[in-house]
Formats: sequence, C-alpha cells, structure tokens
Amino acid sequence: MEALAVRLSGLDSYAEGAIRVVAFYDTLMRRRVDLPALARASAGLAECTAGIRIHGTGQVVRAASGGTALPGAPAAASSTVPIVLDEEEVGAVWLERPGPPVPLDEVLLDRLAIAAAAVLERYGPARTTMADPALVELAISADGDQAARARALRLLGFAASAPLCVAAVRSARPLDQIAGLVCPSRPVKSAPLDGVGVIMAAAIDPSGFPPDVRAGIGGGSADQAWHQALIALRFTAPRRPVVHHDELGATALLAQIPVDAMRDNADVAAIAALSPEDLETLDVYCTTGSLRRAADVLHRHHSSVARRLDQIGGTLAADLTTPAGLTRARLALTAWHLLNN
Repeated sequence: MEALAVRLSGLDSYAEGAIRVVAFYDTLMRRRVDLPALARASAGLAECTAGIRIHGTGQVVRAASGGTALPGAPAAASSTVPIVLDEEEVGAVWLERPGPPVPLDEVLLDRLAIAAAAVLERYGPARTTMADPALVELAISADGDQAARARALRLLGFAASAPLCVAAVRSARPLDQIAGLVCPSRPVKSAPLDGVGVIMAAAIDPSGFPPDVRAGIGGGSADQAWHQALIALRFTAPRRPVVHHDELGATALLAQIPVDAMRDNADVAAIAALSPEDLETLDVYCTTGSLRRAADVLHRHHSSVARRLDQIGGTLAADLTTPAGLTRARLALTAWHLLNN
C-alpha cells in the first residue's frame, strides 16, 4: 500500500492522501481496536474532534484531536456519515471541524464508518435487527419440524429452548426503528412477513411502541408466541393500539368465532351501521365504563353523552347504563373490531 502511494504521489496528491487514509484504517481494523480507540485515532488523523454514535444503545463516543475523551452530546458536526451493517443504519460518525470540511474528510469518514461497522459486528452490542424473512418464517411457523425451528432460532441468535416474546406489527414506520424502540437492550430480530411485521426478542416493552403503531404481543415458544401475537393484533383498536395476548383472557375466545357468524350477529351489524361519532362515543364509554369519565374524554357535557348513548342503546335494543347492556355493547364492539382487523 505504501509503495503504491509513492508511485501515485506524482500523479495526484489527493489520490495519495486517500490511499494513505485507507491504509491507516486498514491498520486499525487489523489491530481490532474498539470504538473509543477508533474515535481517538480518527480525531488525531483529522486534527479535530471525531464522534461515533450507536442508535440502538444511544452510546456516544467523542475524542478531541489530542486524544482526550469528550463527554456529553456532540457539538455541531461539519460532516456526518451513517454506519451501515447488513444494509441497516445502526449509527453515525462525524467530525466537528471548526471551519468547512477539508478535501479528505469525506474519505476519512467513509473509512471510519466502515471500521465502526466492523467493530460492532465483532464486539456488539449493536447487532442489526433486520433478519432473513425466510429464516424468521421458519422459526415461527407452526408447520415446521422442531429440528428446523431450533436451527433457525440459533441462526437468529436465540436459544432454541428459551421462551420468546413475538410482536405482530402494522405500521408505515421502518420495522427496524420500531424494534429498536421496544427492545433497546437487544438482541432483537425483525422481518416483514405477509404484510405484517415480525419482532422477536427475549422481552418487548409495550410502552415503547409509537402511538401510530398497531401491535399484538405473544409469548412462549416461537410458534406459539406468533400465533398469540396475531390474535392480539386483531383486538387492537384506536384507543388500544397495543394488546398483549395475556391481557385478553377469555376475550381471546372471540377470535375463534367464524367470521360469517360474527358478521350476521344483530348486535355486530348494529355497531357496523353506527356513524363515526356514535362509534367514538360508544368506544369511549365502553373503555371508561363511566358516563362522566366518557364525557371528560370526549370534552362534552355528560347530559349530551347520555342522550347519545340512549340513542345508541335504542339501536342495539339494550340499556347501556346497566351492567348487562354495557357487557353486550363491549362484546359487540370487540367483535366489530375483530372483523375490521
């Protein structure tokens, strides 16, 4: 590499510098440096502060040009390049140069990003979340044999005998970002499967899902957890976007009712005929179980909500102010959500 640099130096000084930068990082990778050492070396080479951030853990490593570690959030970066591992953006590297970027900054940051990805791949903990969909499907399929499922789980990084949490997700957001939010401590794997996102981990934090994401969560063996997650996903609703199968209890039995039988039920048909405003009123009332709490949520006077509930009760032929009527409305509304999910 050094000999090549000498031969090219008479032709193009930029090319010589670029090759020397490449050789510099090749040496660092052969020495198997960690992220702090990589940041220190990069800062010394660039003669300005260099930084590395890992998205999954939130780890930030910064070093001044003299090699001193710098705490806290980074200052304004003059140049930034993403760290990409297995086609997933897992972090970023940057330089904090006081003035404008110099000609070799782009080359330096590209090599720094490649070196950081190699460090993460070797040491972790920022393994990628995205996995081969075929491997994930084999792991969660109820039709596969145990040996094939165990092998798939091992390849995904999970113990074949350990219980898992699996989430079935519907969202326009990138699946790897959602996985990072609900499983910040890793390991976690995700993949799209038949229009539904799959997230697999030892534990999933339901509170980490963004409000615009629908998710059902199951647990146990991989195939059982996936089956539960799909059922739980059907029970999600605008005011209940994340549902854990364990929370459903006996309500989960509704998912076993044939779709045609559910659609032909008079109460479910009455729910389907309600206006959007009536549906919202009934949904809030069934969720809160209280006329006054429903009025607070809807920002209306309780007498106005009471009149609307009387009208809805007339449509359902049920008194919604009684326990029996409220239970009947909840069942019908749940069945209607199942049909729409």
